[in-house]
Order: sequence, then structure tokens, then C-alpha cells
Amino acid sequence: MAKPVIGFIGLGLMGGNMVENLQKKGYELVVMDLNKDAVAAVLARGNAKEASSPKELAEASDIVMLCLTTSAVVEKVVYGDEGILAGIKEGAVLIDFGTSIPASTRKIGADLAAKGAGMVDAPLGRTPAHAKDGLLNIMAAGDKETFDKVKPVLDEQGENVFYLGALGAGHTTKLINNFMGMTTVCTMSQAFAVATKAGVDRQQLFDIMSTGPSASPFMNFCKNYAVDGVSDLGFSIANANKDLGYFLKMVEDLGTRAEIAEGTSHNLQAAFDAGLGDGNVPEIYDYFLKLEK
Repeated sequence: MAKPVIGFIGLGLMGGNMVENLQKKGYELVVMDLNKDAVAAVLARGNAKEASSPKELAEASDIVMLCLTTSAVVEKVVYGDEGILAGIKEGAVLIDFGTSIPASTRKIGADLAAKGAGMVDAPLGRTPAHAKDGLLNIMAAGDKETFDKVKPVLDEQGENVFYLGALGAGHTTKLINNFMGMTTVCTMSQAFAVATKAGVDRQQLFDIMSTGPSASPFMNFCKNYAVDGVSDLGFSIANANKDLGYFLKMVEDLGTRAEIAEGTSHNLQAAFDAGLGDGNVPEIYDYFLKLEK
């Protein structure tokens, strides 16, 4: 597929930088976002136009890309009266870069297939800065022929593009990845909070833990906040809370239980309810510090 027209919905920090990268590489864009300043920034760079509805965007696009916040938002954009499903062209491909519930992804994929269109779920790793430079990690899944069709464009956006198999495997892998990561951050943040309550020097605790197998980039993020007051992970408690909820829903759909995830989800929800949702995940240290019996 040579220089397809790309429709892109969701121009937040990650999506906006992904679009800028695609524009620098010569792609024609059709975009939508509730933030009109973000839309204006795309239009100002040229070779782009704004669509008035997801249907109009889909009608004008060879590939439709979504970088949205929740499965509910994705379903609204796909299934609304003026949604993507109403306008998508035969042979077009929908790529969902967000973190969604795998069962929802598979349902959307089946409904698109009935209209002759394909779908790839392709959640992302790394940061908005990597997005701007086309250096994301992309966990892609879907029909292999559909994946191969869009892989040249994915290669423009990611340094590492992993093909994981059938539709939904990308979102499944991302949820497992985020379960591991967010549980690790919550655990380490609570370790620093308990150290504070116990009168243990947090810097010394870090020095000791970081010389052993617990050392990791996540530990560094937690230390940066709990010891140095620098919040630099770039992933909010609200987003982590949403992803752990999705992970638990996926686990339920699999007919099993993840008690560790339940504990992490409880902590994230409590921190969110305490007004810390906009903070980066290591800031849950503040919640743990105030926690009483």
C-alpha cells in the first residue's frame, strides 16, 4: 500500500506526535479531535484536513487510526450514527493504538470484516517523545494479510513492530504488560512509604535495592518521586486504574482470577478517589504515606 491516506482520531500527547511523525514522512492526513487547538496544529503543518464525523473520516481514508482513551470511546466512534462502521471503505483497515478490552476489539473486528474491511489492534509502548521520532514499540495483532498490508506504515511509526497473532492478542499482551508494570510501581512506591513511616532512609533503601535483582527502570521512576520529588514516568494513576480494570475484566472473561491485580486495582482506585488521578503513577507514594489502619 503506497502512501495511503490516513485518517487519525485522537490527537492527545501520543496521537498528536504520531500524526506529526506521519506528516514529516509525507502522508496525507484526515484528522478529528475534540481539542480544536490540536487539530489546528496538524492543519498548520499542511497536507491534512479535518473531518466533521468519524463516518466522513472513514470515507476519505485508506487506513483509519485510533488513539483514544477507553474501549467505550472506541465503540462510540465505531458504532455511532455517524461512526466509522457507517463509512469505512471495502479493503480499508482500522488500527486501534489505544489500550482496549480484547473482547470488544474482536467484536469490532468481526463487524468490520462483514463490510469487507480489516482491523489490527496495535497498542503502544514507550513515550510521546518516541512517537514524534517514529520510535515506538508496537504490539500488533490481526489477520496476517491485513497486518502485512499496513506494516510499512507501522514501520514508519515504530522502531520495534511485533506481530502477535490473531486479533485481540495485541491488547491482551498490553494489558498483561501494564499489569506487571503498574503492580511493580505500586509495590515499590509502597516500599518507600513504609520506609518513611519506619524511619528508614529512602535513599539508602534505594541504594541497597538497586544493587540487587529488584533494580529496574520502574524502581528508578519510583525513587525519583519518593526520594527526589521528580515525577517523570509520564503515565497517570487514572490511566493505570483504567488498564488494571480492563486486565481484571479480561481475566474474568478467561474464567480465572488474579488476586495480585485485584490488590493493585484497589490501591489505584483508592488513590484516584483521593484526587490523585492526574498524577503520574509513582505519585501513589503520597496515598500510601497517608494510609492508616
